[in-house]
Amino acid sequence: MRIIAIDGPAGSGKTTVARALADRLGLDYLDTGAMYRSVTFAALRRGIDPSEGEQLARIVGDIALEVRQDGVTVDGVDATIEIRGPQVSRAVSIVAANPAVRAEMVRRQRAWVMTRDGGVLEGRDIGTVVFPDAELKVYLTADPEVRARRRSQEVTDLDYETVAADLARRDALDQARATSPLVEAQDAFVLDTSGMSVDDIVGILADRVGGGA
Repeated sequence: MRIIAIDGPAGSGKTTVARALADRLGLDYLDTGAMYRSVTFAALRRGIDPSEGEQLARIVGDIALEVRQDGVTVDGVDATIEIRGPQVSRAVSIVAANPAVRAEMVRRQRAWVMTRDGGVLEGRDIGTVVFPDAELKVYLTADPEVRARRRSQEVTDLDYETVAADLARRDALDQARATSPLVEAQDAFVLDTSGMSVDDIVGILADRVGGGA
């Protein structure tokens, strides 16, 4: 079973790199951040305040979510666009800090890997919590300005300053939460992607697992 764990903060290039690396290695790909966004979307859609931890704990096991490379379905609704919107983005770190939510998502992530006999997973605790014995653990990072610029290009309805402030707030929440905080695994390969192309990054990572062209 081949498991590649890619962690790092928003805007570090995780999604683009993980997708490309999965294609290079012939593995399935999972965006675990989309799972937490899906739970946030489901909570908001059900009228639940994301900060109401007990209510979240009661519903998280009942949420039907499917995260695919071409989209996301939550409780039978196509939420591909909505989970990337500002409302979900502002609340997802609160939801992701909920221990019951994290426990359920970790269970689902491990089940996803077992049914596929491996995969490339990207998130914030893949190498430290979900799969600490992964074949390769990667921590991607980048300069804050680069990360904000990348994310502002993805979220076209928000300006650069707003995106930069949201990223800083989310970094603080993700790194300070008690359950599965965003940290580098001790044996992770740390790579600053600030001035690198996707092809260069994927080539480096593929070489480390013997999957170079």
